[in-house]
Amino acid sequence: MDQMMTDTPLQPLETTLSAAENGDLLEAHGLDRDHVRQLLAQTLNNADDGELFFEQSQSEGLVFDNGRLKSSSFDSSQGFGMRSIAGEAAGYAHSGDLSMEALKRASDAVRSVGDGHSGVIAEAPKQTNRRLYGDLNPVDDMSLSQKIALLEEINQYARDKDSRVRQVSASLSGSWRKIAILRADGQLFHDVRPLVRINVSVVVGEGERQEAGNHGFGGRNSYSYYLDGGIDGGWQGATDEALRQAIVNLDAIDAPAGELDVVLGPGWPGVLLHEAVGHGLEGDFNRKKSSAFAELMGQQVAAKGVTIVDDGTIDGRRGSLSFDDEGTPSQRTPLIEDGILVGYMQDRQNARLMGGQSTGNGRRQSYAHIPMPRMTNTIMENGDHDPVDILSSVKNGLYAVNFGGGQVDITSGKFVFSCTEAYLIEDGKVTAPVKGATLIGNGPEAMKRISMIGNDLQLDSGIGTCGKQGQGVPVGVGQPTLRLDGITVGGTAT
Repeated sequence: MDQMMTDTPLQPLETTLSAAENGDLLEAHGLDRDHVRQLLAQTLNNADDGELFFEQSQSEGLVFDNGRLKSSSFDSSQGFGMRSIAGEAAGYAHSGDLSMEALKRASDAVRSVGDGHSGVIAEAPKQTNRRLYGDLNPVDDMSLSQKIALLEEINQYARDKDSRVRQVSASLSGSWRKIAILRADGQLFHDVRPLVRINVSVVVGEGERQEAGNHGFGGRNSYSYYLDGGIDGGWQGATDEALRQAIVNLDAIDAPAGELDVVLGPGWPGVLLHEAVGHGLEGDFNRKKSSAFAELMGQQVAAKGVTIVDDGTIDGRRGSLSFDDEGTPSQRTPLIEDGILVGYMQDRQNARLMGGQSTGNGRRQSYAHIPMPRMTNTIMENGDHDPVDILSSVKNGLYAVNFGGGQVDITSGKFVFSCTEAYLIEDGKVTAPVKGATLIGNGPEAMKRISMIGNDLQLDSGIGTCGKQGQGVPVGVGQPTLRLDGITVGGTAT
């Protein structure tokens, strides 16, 4: 369970940051607040909506592989993005030059989308006092020498655990983003967003056979919180889990192929839900009618008992945001209730065009990217079945515990996912581990094949990054144990 953080008021930027901190974004670059506000108001004079998004960020990454530090990187950037929206059109300009001259050039570039458009500027989002994470900078949490020493310790710990270990790769990545969003009415929102991830990969071998295991964890906090706090056993727990997976795979047999009953484990297997269903419930795909779920609002799209939400309000989680990249507070958004489609994830533009309200899902990778509807933490809620009973109900099937990559076609809903850890189920018992198993199906159809839902909901350990139209953003997933009847499994057995 995530540690609860103390609430601190969410207030306008100028009242919550010191003058020195403010200067990083505006004052240090000679930007006068009133002049910037006036320029944005003029830019959006004939628009329906828009904003000026400022960002300052730092990020780092360290990879320790095969007994040595393989790479170490640090990046620092700052800039702005200006957007004007008129109907379905959007003008966007961005620059790393935080000067009044650059802002004026951006204004000239984007205001033309409103020419001839008699727009009425949309109401600004409501502010809240909710803070879901602190404003610490994880990049400064530990010294470089401490981080390297930690990676070396992970490497040695894994090798000491089992003589079959042939390779260990450990990595740390951290980022810190300070953002400010100025809207047409002059409202100014700010947020400071920390994010870390720790990952361990282990390769074990016997003779000529080698197999790998992988585990990671993280979220919106410091490295120390996850390492010293012993979250999921800290780095030792992550290393033990990666080693366990690798050893299991060392004994795996070829996966069978055909139509099988499949049991999905809790937690990270929710990535299948994220890809096969989640993207299809984003507002832009449904407004353009390119989603398999388009025009199905109010209809049965999943088995009874299936309830799915997108929840960006869970303290400290990787996908959580105090508010999105348009200034809308994150929400807990019901998507499917008892199998019925009840909602989409929306940004401001698509919500307005569809006659609704933003759900706080307008997200962007950085100031250089335009926002669009994106998931936060996408979760299937608990059912009432004991996971043991779910497994024992399967005569002949597959138990999929961990997943790797996958591919999904949003329009058709078709998906292919590879299992990185899976087992045979024979006469209700989990037996031999298998390798090379893939799940093949259609997202909406798979949701209707869910016959049992466990009571053991878990969230993933904090490792997800979602890609869409060239942009990557951190996300979370979660689900309980599930039984799906008659899913096509691609295997390697002959």
